[in-house]
Amino acid sequence: MLGWVITCHDDNAQDMLHRLEEKYGPLAQCQVVSFWHGLSSNMLSRMMCDALHAADSGDGVIFLTDIAGSAPYRVAALMSHKHPACEVISGISYPLLERMLLSRESMSSSAFRDEIVSLGGPGVTSLWHQQQKNPPFVLLHDLYEY
Repeated sequence: MLGWVITCHDDNAQDMLHRLEEKYGPLAQCQVVSFWHGLSSNMLSRMMCDALHAADSGDGVIFLTDIAGSAPYRVAALMSHKHPACEVISGISYPLLERMLLSRESMSSSAFRDEIVSLGGPGVTSLWHQQQKNPPFVLLHDLYEY
């Protein structure tokens, strides 16, 4: 099963998890990290690292963030490069998480990423989708053999 790390500003992530658990019961492999004004980047990184390891059973972890480019998104993006089967999604909402809840049991992380982005509408994207729009920089001398 895919682990979830829900990370949003203020108490939005905790509110979403609370609503899901009220309706569906306790959610295994689901962690919350709240980003409060004034929280240092170092502390946020440590909290998200702990959450990643607590949510991961080996099948992968989905970071679910509220705002693309914000501190939780940036920290998740850095962490995702070091861990296999990690995806970073931004623009999440409670209805979208509820719709995707059962998919965590049957989908790969990349299939989950594509499904949540297609269902989420224009405000939902992923790190992978953003990288496809802006491919990595390649030095010209790397293109030619000498």
